[in-house]
Amino acid sequence: MLDPRRRQFLALLGGAAAAWPLAARAQQPAMPVIGFLDATTAADTVYRVSAFRDGLKEAGFIDGHNVAIEFRWAENKLDRLPALAADLAQRQVAVIVGPNVSMRAARAATSTIPIVFVSGADPIASGLVSNLNRPGGNITGVTFGSGPLQPKRLGLLHELVPPPPTIAWLRDPRGPSFEMEEKEVPAAARELGRQLLVLNAQSVGEIDAAFATIIQSRAGALLVGSSIFLNNRRRQLAALAARHGVPAIANIREFVLAGGLMSYGASDSDAYRRAGVQYVARILKGAKPGDLPVEMPTKYELVINVVAAKALGLEIPPKLLALADEVIE
Repeated sequence: MLDPRRRQFLALLGGAAAAWPLAARAQQPAMPVIGFLDATTAADTVYRVSAFRDGLKEAGFIDGHNVAIEFRWAENKLDRLPALAADLAQRQVAVIVGPNVSMRAARAATSTIPIVFVSGADPIASGLVSNLNRPGGNITGVTFGSGPLQPKRLGLLHELVPPPPTIAWLRDPRGPSFEMEEKEVPAAARELGRQLLVLNAQSVGEIDAAFATIIQSRAGALLVGSSIFLNNRRRQLAALAARHGVPAIANIREFVLAGGLMSYGASDSDAYRRAGVQYVARILKGAKPGDLPVEMPTKYELVINVVAAKALGLEIPPKLLALADEVIE
């Protein structure tokens, strides 16, 4: 028989051993959670989410392994954004990331949780930050600056489609660059001596209606405005432009990959990658968002789809082809 004192010692030892795994688990840090808030749908944002995950992976953060991402989609209903942002704030996520319009809702929901925006508009003009070098507070981010480039895109269409045909301009009044484009595009058109057919679209049906007007008015080309909604409708826009024989230019490369003719701008997918590696990852490692300067684009790319040009019966001028950073054949 075991000595009673020995039995007591073994019992204590066994109890301590059983408690060790629990204690070890309790000491392990909780997996950080990133809130990804977007005004559109999961299907529309696949390429941006993929780029964001790639950026996190570059910095050593792998979704489902040492970091988790909680997604909130407003399904193109902007009035849902405040409640979705408030939900992420209540869950005390480590950081909230997303496009311009969504991050305005996030900023209204929290003044303490770090916020990282990916903006196609001027972040100062849109009210996200007051200083690019030292944003201050709990917000910073990266911009791919698509709005101010609309006059350049108009000029590219002007070279491709000689006067006098009217150039249609399809805009989204909810876009963060709308007010800036409203000033710059008409002025650029006047300088080029081109007539503008101005059309607004905030829904799939309004895009179809806009194309009916474009065809009826015999517009010779289409300038697609800068907005998340229009970017997400790139396949619809490219298909309608091809069907009706309208040369079109947009701000993102994905429009050309969907069959569109041309794009000119900084890469928004690369902006999401940089948001992951340069901002969210650094914040997860302890950096303060207000100390991280807003990153501006350093390169703009002209992408031309020669296959789409041939289908439209267009011959791309050698000058434009020489300027192109990528030619899809």
